Amino acid sequence: MMRNKAKKISKLQSSWPKLAVKKWLNRRSSADKFVTEEWLMNSKNGTKAWELGNEATHVHVTNAMDLRMFVGTWNVGGKSPNNGLDLRDWLKSPSPADIYVIGFQEIVPLNAGNVLGPEDSGPVSKWLGLISEALNTTTYTYGSPKPRPRPILDNGQCSPRSDEKGYCLIGSKQMVGIFLCVWVRADLYKHVTNMKVSCVGRGIMGYLGNKGSISISMTLYQTTFCFVCTHLASGEKDGDEIKRNFDVSEILKKTKFPHYPESILEHDNVIWLGDLNYRLVAGYDDTHELLKKNNWQTLLEKDQLRIEQKAGRVFKGWNEGGIYFAPTYKYLANSNNYVAQSSKSKEKRRTPAWCDRILWKGEGLKQIWYVRGESKFSDHRPVYSLFSLELNLLSKYLKPSTTTTRALTNAALSSTCASKVQAEEQLLLLTRLQSCIDIAPRF
Repeated sequence: MMRNKAKKISKLQSSWPKLAVKKWLNRRSSADKFVTEEWLMNSKNGTKAWELGNEATHVHVTNAMDLRMFVGTWNVGGKSPNNGLDLRDWLKSPSPADIYVIGFQEIVPLNAGNVLGPEDSGPVSKWLGLISEALNTTTYTYGSPKPRPRPILDNGQCSPRSDEKGYCLIGSKQMVGIFLCVWVRADLYKHVTNMKVSCVGRGIMGYLGNKGSISISMTLYQTTFCFVCTHLASGEKDGDEIKRNFDVSEILKKTKFPHYPESILEHDNVIWLGDLNYRLVAGYDDTHELLKKNNWQTLLEKDQLRIEQKAGRVFKGWNEGGIYFAPTYKYLANSNNYVAQSSKSKEKRRTPAWCDRILWKGEGLKQIWYVRGESKFSDHRPVYSLFSLELNLLSKYLKPSTTTTRALTNAALSSTCASKVQAEEQLLLLTRLQSCIDIAPRF
């Protein structure tokens, strides 16, 4: 029996490289899947992006427009949500936003099966359902029946009418545990064009998707936006911040879109959100005393991200709002207490830190507020921000050029070729991968 068990384990280990290569070579590329399944509407539900040149679909705009954009990030610790989870406390704002950009990390456990095997999209549908319910359900009194949220099509989109209110999902993408989705007010839906996506894996061996980024690019009227949801290298040892800095530089370098704007920094406005994993340089005892006093400003002097940014080693020229809330990581399960080294806790000792952050670049963006939520669902607290954004609308017809149309139709082919080249490079590393699998804990 022991011999048979050993054979099964050996067979499973030898199949990991084949499974991973099959996943890279045969599965449609990130850009392909995103464009065909989550952006382009079929003909019976609306207008395709490249048909905007038709006279009937011309949009004439004349004035500047001021909008509100909600941005939220949450590391949910590999837990799948239950149907009773209410996200309205997280997605609330003094007044409803026009755009919602919502990013998650660890929507699935970061184990070998999820990193190398088929993508588990089950939690994604649950989160999208809860977000839709929170955004599209009117306020009600607790204990009373919930009104039904407005319907969403099978592909995750709604079919807006010109007189319809509510929010539509315009794009979403998952890479292992990272998930990013963008929602807009229904009447803005038809003005969003050029949806594109780019994923960069920075996890095991610097390639796999247990860490890395998802970037969604879009154009709203004439203004370009890029939303970058990231989960950077973990660890609080001296020097781990250098790994995170390198992750940022690699994401900026390797994130590529099929046509202009082709890189993150070429966009008019950029939002960077996620579990950036920067820690505090102070020792635990020092930190604990400052936490007791709610002395956030002294603690922030020891924040790695601020130290590295001030030194010009990362996020040079980027903005982050003032932090007036407690560190967002790491909490005991279902508790308001941070993890500490005690006889009652079996968790690893973690110095509390502001791991979860939102940064931005762009002349048209102004941050209104920057706060955290208080849900105990995860060992992280969610963070969210509200921005005002000014769109400069030129008085002309919005009509994509012939070059843009060709770029859209050729995008999938280009990205597929790039994926196969990358897979061949990664194949050379797979023989070393098995020795890394058993030492890939979740942080």
